[in-house]
Amino acid sequence: MKLLNPALILLALISLPLQAQKGVRVTYRTIINGTEVRGGGRSMIRTDGKSVVINTLPVEQARPEMPSPSQHAYIDLAGKKYIQLADMPDGNRYGTVTPFSSLPSPEERGDTEMIAGYRCRMARVVYFSNTIDIWYTTEAGVAGTPLPAYGVPDGLVLRVVRNGNHVTEAERVEVIRGREALVTLPEDTGTTVDRMTFEHLLREAFVTAVTVFDNDVINWEGEVVNPSFGYPDTLYRFAGGTVILKKVTLPVVHDSYSLFAEVTEYSAGDAYDRTGTVFVVPQGDPLTFLDGLTKGQAELPLYTDRHGKEYRGVAATDQYSPPVELVRFFTPFGVREFNAKRTVPGLVWNDSAYYKQDITHYLPLLRGEVWIGAFIGNYDRGGHRISLRLKYYPETRVLEPEPSDGKWIKPVFNTLPIMEMAGQQYGTMFDGDTLSVSVDIPEGLSSLRMVFITTGHGGWGGGDEFNQKMNVLLVDGRKIWSYIPWRSDCGTYRNFNPASGNFWNGLSSSDYSRSGWCPGSVSEPLIIPLEGLQPGRHTFSVTVPMGKPEGSSFSHWNISGVLVGNK
Repeated sequence: MKLLNPALILLALISLPLQAQKGVRVTYRTIINGTEVRGGGRSMIRTDGKSVVINTLPVEQARPEMPSPSQHAYIDLAGKKYIQLADMPDGNRYGTVTPFSSLPSPEERGDTEMIAGYRCRMARVVYFSNTIDIWYTTEAGVAGTPLPAYGVPDGLVLRVVRNGNHVTEAERVEVIRGREALVTLPEDTGTTVDRMTFEHLLREAFVTAVTVFDNDVINWEGEVVNPSFGYPDTLYRFAGGTVILKKVTLPVVHDSYSLFAEVTEYSAGDAYDRTGTVFVVPQGDPLTFLDGLTKGQAELPLYTDRHGKEYRGVAATDQYSPPVELVRFFTPFGVREFNAKRTVPGLVWNDSAYYKQDITHYLPLLRGEVWIGAFIGNYDRGGHRISLRLKYYPETRVLEPEPSDGKWIKPVFNTLPIMEMAGQQYGTMFDGDTLSVSVDIPEGLSSLRMVFITTGHGGWGGGDEFNQKMNVLLVDGRKIWSYIPWRSDCGTYRNFNPASGNFWNGLSSSDYSRSGWCPGSVSEPLIIPLEGLQPGRHTFSVTVPMGKPEGSSFSHWNISGVLVGNK
């Protein structure tokens, strides 16, 4: 009689439970407003009744995807916890574990429906003001869900509907056995963080951030001494210290990005509200704004109004383009520096003024090596502190070809006196006159428009800061647009303005409405469509009924216009 091999007997005994192991694999599709999302939006779960693994299915692309976190998600049904892991592009692993008790608890609604051959029940949860309907079945013998953030019911989820129009639905349910059915929970969860931090790290992994200025001072010193000019990542100061400038190398991203500027400012001694701007110096012309900064404003092209008054560097010529404003902002009255020096019952002063603005239309100017500057007009020794970050957000995970030359950008005028403290004139050319600049429009443009910023100044009762004035844009003498820049929401920024004057009637100076700006705010660019403008040379004119001077007080207008089109 032949004896059986004990090792084979043991292997057979071990494999019996494995062969008997049963699980389910579910593949889901996404439907939005009744239309299936093609080429993406698919996910899959595999569950053995004790644990679940959640995967996002890869999507075939003609172009590669950008480096991004590799995400892994599991549900420990026995331990009642949701496990998320992320392997970051820099090699770090982060993990977060959320107990079921911290997740929403779906409430049964009594509805039933057949989905993928299974009788399902519906439960509902309201999550961050979204109504989520979760359809699940107990007939599959296992539990699992592709979206545990909405709660984990005691069954297999086959459909999730958000707000009635965003559907995640099972398109295939497969019973699997043996090794394929087993789900192994991870042993290494990396650096453990809370769930909000985990989600923040995931989002930030896609963002490219560049710090241009970091708590740098803008003040009045009179004479400043700069290092040798032209070096990258070196801070230069001009106009007595009221202009700072740096040459930076920015990421050469493809066209499918959104670009935002983040500016943080606070007072380091100056109590007044001041005009500020962050700008980029266009390159490629024989003469640039750098020549004015380094050699004096007299180097810049001359513009003369009808009264014979001269202005430098405010208008485009065939040889010169004025600076392009990325963000025009207005400092509040003394935020931070004066917080402790004036208290108002019921008000808590902000620590800093923060401005974030979408500047995607200038993305072609902000790739590679560029000169970026900032100006805050003041004559204060302490002045202001400013930080600037540029943040590039991808709009697609799929890498596009090299950045295209598909945008045409042409600065036309900028009357904001960036070199004010070095003799550049205020924008007073509107006194009974128009600002007129001629530029050439090339062939083959579409979606031509002007990015237009305007603010009125003259800080007394009769000044244009506090009086509504019609701005008119003409092209070749024909009126195409008119607008009264006016901000009536300035009181919103009261807690940024500790040094603002307070009047007998209960209002603060910072509360009063102004011509297109408020202390502590940005001025939004206006987008003026110019569709139908034929190629060739055109004259762009701006007229404003600017108020007359009173004694030593006078009005002026800071107006900038940049043409943007698609090639």
